[in-house]
Amino acid sequence: MIATLLVGMLCVYLLSFTVMFLLISRRLHGEKMGMDAFAVGNLTLGMAYVLQLLEGPAGWSWMSVINHSLTLCSLLAYCVGGARFFGRSTPLLWPLIGLAVGYAAAQVLVDWAWGSVARYSMLAAMCALCFVGMVGVLLYGARTFARDLRGEVLLFALLISGICVLNIIKLSKLLSGGLAALSMDGQFQMVFYVYMCSLATILPPSIVWLVLRRLTDALRNMAARDPLTQLLNRRGLTEALDACFQRPSARARLLLIDVDHFKRINDNYGHHVGDVVLCGVAEALRGAVRKDDLVCRLGGEEFAAICMGADDAAALRVAERVRSTIEQKVMLQGARYEGLRCTVTVAISDCFGDEKSLDRAMQTADAALYRGKKAGRNRVEWALPATDRLLANGRPKADAEAALS
Repeated sequence: MIATLLVGMLCVYLLSFTVMFLLISRRLHGEKMGMDAFAVGNLTLGMAYVLQLLEGPAGWSWMSVINHSLTLCSLLAYCVGGARFFGRSTPLLWPLIGLAVGYAAAQVLVDWAWGSVARYSMLAAMCALCFVGMVGVLLYGARTFARDLRGEVLLFALLISGICVLNIIKLSKLLSGGLAALSMDGQFQMVFYVYMCSLATILPPSIVWLVLRRLTDALRNMAARDPLTQLLNRRGLTEALDACFQRPSARARLLLIDVDHFKRINDNYGHHVGDVVLCGVAEALRGAVRKDDLVCRLGGEEFAAICMGADDAAALRVAERVRSTIEQKVMLQGARYEGLRCTVTVAISDCFGDEKSLDRAMQTADAALYRGKKAGRNRVEWALPATDRLLANGRPKADAEAALS
């Protein structure tokens, strides 16, 4: 009686969250993050348990065959939902129909050949195998594609491991005790459905939490990025630097990059071509800096790169690579554009190690940028003279002067 009540509660949980997932998926325009597939998984599993309540004792019936097929289809829907949540475009409808029809046919053959115990054992074995696969994918994901959700993914793996173990125990009991092991009055069924009710209480809200976290992360990322070039904006650069400067003795250099004669490009070709050029500069800039450097669009045609831990030589190499890469890049092809190219002037600041110092580095680099423009553009300009750079790096004045003599 208690186990039957638990199955009824399970149906209510699953069907209620089906409605919630569908409502959420309708609000997620474009990328639904698997919520539609999760809704299908909840619906099919909820309907399977409704049929279980209606069919009575375990044994052969068409209702039981449909119940088992729906149970297995729900696992497929959950797997598809997980794949879609992590950005994999995975089909659902036809694989679901194929599995339902194929597994129903397999049940009929197994029951005809070996009886109902074999058919129920087949379902327990299939569920256990599916759950083993889910746990394996989740553990792999915690180290690769789902590292940003490692805690949540490991929790899911732990919970799914529990239901996997229960299905293995159910398979063992079926093979040793027959259909009597599935009696709703038995202790095992009580434990099984208590655990399933716990999962139905924990997992759906956890999925909603993951979707909300992804949405807030996306909003935070949008607030920190320039919408045209997808480089960091000033706010994103400040946040990234705050994280970098948490490390002791962290030092950096600022490269200030300005596109030469950008107004001419806009005047001659139009602002849409100017946007294409800015995107091309951003792409070249990403490829020219080092792996751990930060790249930002400050506004208009002005960009910045933060070279973490760079000395004079490293900063100069990066700056010259940025300048030459952009100079050589064809921004737009076509007869009208004649292989449109552009150049940039790059200013290198002195070392800095906090946000307050960044403001000063911006000012000195901006002044150097102005000097570079006056000196002819398409060049690299230091913010500080050579002697001052050596002094800024901690060299005594006499040693600095000797190094340059």
